[in-house]
Amino acid sequence: MSDRIFGLVGLLLALGYAWAAVNIEESFLSDAVGPKAFPLIIATILGLSSLVIIIRPDKAPEWPSFMRFMEVGAAVAVMILYAMLLPELGFVIATALAAAYLTWRLGTRPLSSVLSGCLTSLGIYAVFHLILGLSLARGPLGF
Repeated sequence: MSDRIFGLVGLLLALGYAWAAVNIEESFLSDAVGPKAFPLIIATILGLSSLVIIIRPDKAPEWPSFMRFMEVGAAVAVMILYAMLLPELGFVIATALAAAYLTWRLGTRPLSSVLSGCLTSLGIYAVFHLILGLSLARGPLGF
């Protein structure tokens, strides 16, 4: 029964996400795809995944321990902080910090996590800003 409740929560989240995406105002300078396409794709994938969980739940789900729930909560908190600090620190620094923490929690050594976070941030910056020309949040260092 807990899987079906989880699937229902995911389905409601997908519907809310899709509703928010549909309400995004489009600029007259919008590209051909528009700002609604990516959020609607995410909502569709989340909705279909949730339906699968509702239709075919696990017979005997095994819930994680309290400490695992705390780790998930910490990851959610990091992502909320990431969203809050993105305009202040800029894309490169905020992404490097978030990626470093998340890779550390996935089991890498601290030094490897810092290196991985920095390289991930710079790689994403290079692809999205330098190659694709998208505007990313600028930080105190100007990038």
